[in-house]
Amino acid sequence: MADLHDTSTHENVTPPAATMSAVQGQAAAIEETSELNADFLHPADMADHLENLTLEKQVSTLSRMPKEEAAEALAELDEYTAVDVLENLDKDVAAQIIAEMSPDDAADVLDELDEDHRDALLDRLDREDSEELRSLLNFDPDSAGGVMNTELILLDKSLTVDEAITHIRAEMADKESPYYAYVVDEKHVLIGVLSLRDLMLARPGTIVGNAVEGQNIISVPHNMAQREVAALLSHYNFLALPVVDNEKHILGVVTYDDSMDIIHEEDSADLLGMVGADPEESVDTPWQESVCRRLPWLFINMVNSALSASVVYMFEGSIAQMAVLAVLMPMVANQAGNTGQQSLAVMIRQLATNRFDQKKAWKAVLREGKIGIVTGLAMAVTAFFAVWWFTKVPAVGMVMGGALLFDMLLGAVAGGSIPLIFRALGRDPAQASSIFLTTITDGAGFFIFLGLATFCLL
Repeated sequence: MADLHDTSTHENVTPPAATMSAVQGQAAAIEETSELNADFLHPADMADHLENLTLEKQVSTLSRMPKEEAAEALAELDEYTAVDVLENLDKDVAAQIIAEMSPDDAADVLDELDEDHRDALLDRLDREDSEELRSLLNFDPDSAGGVMNTELILLDKSLTVDEAITHIRAEMADKESPYYAYVVDEKHVLIGVLSLRDLMLARPGTIVGNAVEGQNIISVPHNMAQREVAALLSHYNFLALPVVDNEKHILGVVTYDDSMDIIHEEDSADLLGMVGADPEESVDTPWQESVCRRLPWLFINMVNSALSASVVYMFEGSIAQMAVLAVLMPMVANQAGNTGQQSLAVMIRQLATNRFDQKKAWKAVLREGKIGIVTGLAMAVTAFFAVWWFTKVPAVGMVMGGALLFDMLLGAVAGGSIPLIFRALGRDPAQASSIFLTTITDGAGFFIFLGLATFCLL
């Protein structure tokens, strides 16, 4: 009887160590990806997690993820991070991810790549997707055409409501945001818009062309600035706005979620521009590039500061005779600067939201002037009594109060005027406006305060 423990007839094969290590590594990677997918149920959460990883791990994680989920996460990544990841991903993998993205998101990311790399990825897509993305990339990225989504539901005007609903059911799975259906004629000209609710409530057999007859269509041209598009969406409370060419052929739609991104982007750009930083800059911008962008405005600020310093130098003798002037002088400039910043912020916000009647623009400056007078009077009275108590000299309090009143009025008027002047010159109203405002309030404040002190006290 053969020994049951006899293994002479069996070959004991042990996998090589390298093979075992590779298999274990692959299994660990799959397990890690599964855990990631479970932990981050929303693409935005996954993007936040990815941005905290090293570039190598970002590339590795996206490569292992299902392509549809990777596409959603990539669309949520910061612009610079997304570009770095795409440039380091295998081109075939990157192209597969791009193919799963909505056209507007894919175009935004591809637009930031260098031309050769972008062409290499586009060449790996199927012809239809490649042509669609190349067409989107031809639009100005800050225009309606540059931010529109081409995934929309089109209905021929001759369809009945029942046929339209059947068509929508077949198309809806491939569309990102089917809020509305767009009715077009045989030349692809937009003739009406129907919400899905309207379609569901319409009588069976109704022709969709008849349902939109006489409709006042609100659309935007492809070259309209994205800021204006976002303002229109907010004004009308639409979920999407159709984008048309010069012949009213529909090209795509700008959706409400895109408008939120636009508003956030524009507000951030205004905030950066006010202090002379580049609107496109972020913490992920290479530091050498940030230096090049900031230095010109810092030189301009230095020149402006030199002008303010020269005003102080003119009154060197007055300061030498009454040292308290040097103590009180910065308070005048700071208070006026703060008043001007308030006016500046209100005016830029109004211009940014496009809710500003241009004919009333200078009336708004007059309004800021009235506010400057009232707040200036309040601070002037307070300063008069405070400085009188501090110096025991009522004349110094009067000089301080008078300087505050005049400089705060000037700051309010300047803060309201600078954005309008910039706009009239064809420049961004927020661009370095804070730098020029500070120059005005500091230089004028020093001159008014020291001039009054010289005339009244010395």
